[in-house]
Amino acid sequence: MRVLGIDVSPDLVERWAGWFAPEVQPFLADEELASAVGGREEPLSDEVRDTFCLYGPPDGLRHVWLDEQQLAALPRVLRVRLVREQLAHEREQVPSVRAWAGLVPRVREQVDGHRFVWWPSLLAGHEEDVLTAYVEEGRRPSRHDEVAEEEWSRSADLLPQARRIAGTFPAASGPNCFGAVMAAAGVPGADEVWMLREPFEEWLAAKTRPGGRGHEPGTVLVWRSPDGLVQHAAVTLGGGWALHKPSQGWMSPTKVLTVVECRASSRATGRRLERRTLAG
Repeated sequence: MRVLGIDVSPDLVERWAGWFAPEVQPFLADEELASAVGGREEPLSDEVRDTFCLYGPPDGLRHVWLDEQQLAALPRVLRVRLVREQLAHEREQVPSVRAWAGLVPRVREQVDGHRFVWWPSLLAGHEEDVLTAYVEEGRRPSRHDEVAEEEWSRSADLLPQARRIAGTFPAASGPNCFGAVMAAAGVPGADEVWMLREPFEEWLAAKTRPGGRGHEPGTVLVWRSPDGLVQHAAVTLGGGWALHKPSQGWMSPTKVLTVVECRASSRATGRRLERRTLAG
């Protein structure tokens, strides 16, 4: 299976399916609806949090965990209300029946004919189409295969691990942009952890100096918010290419874009871009 220009192993696709459509999944509900629905409380894994964009419930809401049978057993009025509430509370993965009924006819059996949630039974047999559509939506493909051999060779001294991690998906949620830059520069294991700001800033201070050019290898691009906190980072490979990991999510690969594309995708209101050069 190839997604965003990256080969994905069957083992990883199997894990993706479990994170995308878990057997038991969280629904956002206020106290009154939660009491009517029932369900249970469970901790959020990093992967489920990223799939459903549940970065802390809004005030007055709870995570109510249900499986497919528990949802189906609810009175129809509660099912409809619960699923529609997910849209109102911006819980992700509540697609329209119309969007998927042509490929997965069983979605017509779900809820009230307008919206549904993905369960393992619905996803089974359609993993490639559904997961590819989900991971690719709104994301640029990695262009690592377009980088010329001489560019990889020219950047190898400063970025000895860049080629290894370019065009790869993480084993799980957690690895982020800071770790990707540090790993490319040769920091062991940095691409396997959720790298916090503090160790990244320490690395920047120790291993880089101010300034840099986008067309040269080893320029670290650092985006900061108005309060000075680092928000995102990437590193140039030379020849107009840059390597970055857009987010910590399991669906976010470490990829290669042009420097122009990388800057465009990392731009946000109030952020300022600074450049630093890796010390040789």
